[in-house]
Order: sequence, then structure tokens, then C-alpha cells
Amino acid sequence: MVDNTTFTVDQNNLTMRIQQAEMYLKEFENEVKRANGATGIFRSREDALSRIMILNEFAPNDPRVKDLFERARNCVKGSAGNFKEITEEMLQYLKNEEEIRQLYAQKSLDAWNRFAEEHQGKMLEKVFPAPEIRSEPQENYLGKYVVLDEVRYPLNQFMGVTGEYIHVGKRSSGMYFVKIDTRKWLGPYEAVKRYRRQVDTTMLQVDKWTVLGEITGVTMEIPEAGEAKVGGAVYAPVVEPVALYVPGHVIGFYDAEKENSGYFEGEEEVAAIKESWYTEKSVPEDVTPERLVEIFRQAIKEKNYELYKACIQPERQQNPIQQDLLLYYWDLHQERFHGEYVHADVQLEATKITVVKGYDDKGGLDSYFLSAEEQQDIAKRYGEKTEYASVQTVSYDANGKQLGSPVRRNLIRTGNGRWYIRDYEIRF
Repeated sequence: MVDNTTFTVDQNNLTMRIQQAEMYLKEFENEVKRANGATGIFRSREDALSRIMILNEFAPNDPRVKDLFERARNCVKGSAGNFKEITEEMLQYLKNEEEIRQLYAQKSLDAWNRFAEEHQGKMLEKVFPAPEIRSEPQENYLGKYVVLDEVRYPLNQFMGVTGEYIHVGKRSSGMYFVKIDTRKWLGPYEAVKRYRRQVDTTMLQVDKWTVLGEITGVTMEIPEAGEAKVGGAVYAPVVEPVALYVPGHVIGFYDAEKENSGYFEGEEEVAAIKESWYTEKSVPEDVTPERLVEIFRQAIKEKNYELYKACIQPERQQNPIQQDLLLYYWDLHQERFHGEYVHADVQLEATKITVVKGYDDKGGLDSYFLSAEEQQDIAKRYGEKTEYASVQTVSYDANGKQLGSPVRRNLIRTGNGRWYIRDYEIRF
């Protein structure tokens, strides 16, 4: 920022000072234009505005200064970013999710209490200090159930000689080793992940669990991650999970009879509850590129995973790696629509469609000179037509402020088929 001691203005140098200020202003205008509605660091802002301020104080009635002042004023407004009114309809997905979260939190609490009561007679009366297995009779703890709070996973995960565990407790008060390399952990754990993806994105990352498990044995391990273990070995009871509980959210149970070896309380009811949320339920065969991106956005906001997949190019979801990537980016999209932006608009006027393969008479001029048969013959020689569409979107936070510059997403259409999204990974 300059001041009037370095940027001196008098009648003799006024024209030169106006030209200098305009040079900085032009750069500031270009920076605002490149930002395209986003906020950011505008390097010429201070240089331009401080010079124009000094000029305006010296010669406020000079037409050239007035013009600079008005242009600078527009730049200041532009650099603040674009804003949009966020309506209740745009935020409905968050309200729906909060309602179902509360519903499932209560379902899970009731199931936890019911399950704990059913096993009350077999519960270990005192969790800590943990049983001293070298001196205490095994009948005092083997086959007993135990509730372990604040099971830290993956922080306390370790690979031992006899398996993979989470250590719970301290050497001074004794430890338990929660076994996590069997379906008794993986079944409920995957069920909780399904709950997060299908129901409750507020549960983005869980690092402390409540575990209800059965003491099935004892083992000696060094409860440290990594290969270079420096501590002493610990004798501890082995706990095999029966249920995983995330208070305020969900409970997942182990069930050997189920395909996924586990389920979360009320899982079979989720689809029916969410059906009433959906504003988009399918993709029309004649969908336009812009409309497809809008459907894709709603599928993410409303947690409609099947519709999300229906929007994406089939060739990008065929093998297990691609299917895992679909879930990975689904999680990222969920996080963004909860932690960064709440809505995204499709900018209809910015769509660009390009024929990358095949014959296309864009201007319609070929038909003036060639017969339909001749055009068909040319098209046959070119092969099947492939088109790309680039659709531009802009995202807004809960206050209606535009986040970043507009983003382009690419779509594809082959032959006479419908449009599909190619780069589903990118943000809105």
C-alpha cells in the first residue's frame, strides 16, 4: 500500500499519476475477472486502491479520477465474491439427514440397552482392573461378556504373533486385546460404515468405539504397532466383538447368518425411509448434459447411491478397483456437501459439446451440398460418433457465498445412447 508521501500528487504530475494508478487498476480488474466470482488474494488490490484514494482526495471532480473511482468500486465489490440466496429447499437434505440420525440414534440406544440387559447375567462385573490371568481362575472371566468404552481404532491397532488386535487399557490396570482379524469385528465394522454412507455423514470419522464382546481366550502380545517392538509382553484376555456402538449414532451387530456378517440396527428400514426424500429417482434416456449433472448433485445430497452410479459412465464401474473408487469418491462428495458447500448450480450457458469421433455436420452446410445417402455413407466411414460435454458448476456455502472458481465436469455420449458422467471424482 502506498501513501501520499511516496505517491505525491500536484497539478503538474496529475496526468502521469492517473496513468500510473490506471495501470495497477487494470491488473486488479484482470485478477477479479480471472477469479470468476471467487474470492482470493488480489495482488494489485492495495496498490490500485491506495493510489486512486489519494487521487480522489486531491481531484475528486476530475472526470478521469471519477472514472477510476467507479471502476475501483466495482472491483472491490467483485473481489468480495458472488453470493446467492440459499433457500430451504436447497438445505432440505441436511434436515432430512438430521431427522433420520436422531431416529437411528434412539433405535441404537434402545438396542444397546436391550442387548446389554439380555447379557447382564454373563457380564464381567468389574472391567478394570482387568483380570489377572496368571493368578485368577479362568472360570471367572472366560465366556463372560465385557463392555469396553473408548476402544481407540485405528490408533491402538497392532499386529501380533497370534493375530491382529486393538489394545484397551494400561499396563498398570491391565489390558484387553480386542480381536479384529475375524468377521466378528469386520461384520459390525462394515455395517457401521454402511450406516455412515447411507444415513449419517455427521459421523465422518470415528476413532473411539464402545465394544460389547465376549472373552474367548487369553494371549501374550507386545501391544505396539510396527515391527520394531521395544516394550514388554502383556498377558491379556482376548475379546471377540459381538456389537460395536457409536453413542448418538449407530450400533452394529455381528451375525454369522447374514451375507455381510453384520448389520446395523434398523438397516432393513433405511431404503423405505429415504425413498420419501428423493427429488430425483432415475435418469431419463433423453437427459441433457446439464440435467444429468443436476441429477448427479441431488443423488449425492440425498444419499441415493444407486442413482449416483446410474449417472456415471458404465465403463468406469466394472471391476472391483473401480467399484471401490466409486465408494471412495462417494465419501468425499458426502464430506464436501456437509463440510464445505451446501449447494451447486449448473451454469447452463457455459456448456460446451464437442464431437471427438465420428461424422458431424455442425453447421448443417453439408446437407445443402450432399444427399442424405452421401452423408450416411460418410458417417459410416467415420464410425460411431462419440461426443464430449463440458458442464460448468459453481458451489455455495450455507451463507450463499461462492466457493472458488466455477468447475467443469466432463460427460460422454456414444452413438445414439444417453449421456454419462466421466470424471465423477471432481468437486462441485
